[in-house]
Amino acid sequence: MNPAQQQAIQELLLKMADDALILGHRNSEWVGLGPTLEEDIAFASIAQDKLGHALALYTILHEHVGAADPDTVAFMRSEKLFKCCHLVEMPIGGYDFSLMRHFLFDTADALRYEMLATSMFEPLAQVARKIRGEIQYHTMHANIWIKQLGRGTEESKARMQSALNEAYPLALGIFEQSSFEQELIDAGFFAGEQALKERWLKTIQPVLDAAGLHLPDGSQPVFGGRMGYHTEYLQPLLDEMSEVFATDPTAEW
Repeated sequence: MNPAQQQAIQELLLKMADDALILGHRNSEWVGLGPTLEEDIAFASIAQDKLGHALALYTILHEHVGAADPDTVAFMRSEKLFKCCHLVEMPIGGYDFSLMRHFLFDTADALRYEMLATSMFEPLAQVARKIRGEIQYHTMHANIWIKQLGRGTEESKARMQSALNEAYPLALGIFEQSSFEQELIDAGFFAGEQALKERWLKTIQPVLDAAGLHLPDGSQPVFGGRMGYHTEYLQPLLDEMSEVFATDPTAEW
């Protein structure tokens, strides 16, 4: 890879890994709090998968792009160096918001890994082919609940519509482009955020239609996270995540 391509793949891997790491921790906050035992277990399982995906991506960064080891990258960077989108940083809120975030993000994630399965960057393509199978269960879970609650009572439908109104502009931030977007496309590493967004919109619409929900009009994407500008919620979460590791980064567990 030339230097521009290396920077492009680093940006892509970091934002994907950071999204997975932060959302994995957010989803884990439902452990013991889920509205039903099954949902408690489901979100715990999804959270565990997300952390596994983050580890796989940080490992590629370490082994193929020259980044520090995964634990150091995950737990010792400053907030400004994180590339996660604002959607994943938000507190879990009510179950309606977390479920809608789960639906919007994991649909995009599934499509992203499907596209990356044929990436010319083979280490990422190999990981993508493995992960895309796991995420099928995430999207299946999300789709079932979005439809069930959207077609449920008037209250459940109203709450899911409100959650969609709140989460959708944040979800558009998933597709914030980096300054190396064209390098990714030209090298055959990834088809680009715009192509992903178009597939995402076509995929979520039938599910929302079946649920009787509609995308809010005039929503503007919430950008900034990919460039290191974050919400007030990220730093406290990073402090909590890194508290034990930072006491002795050289310790072996």
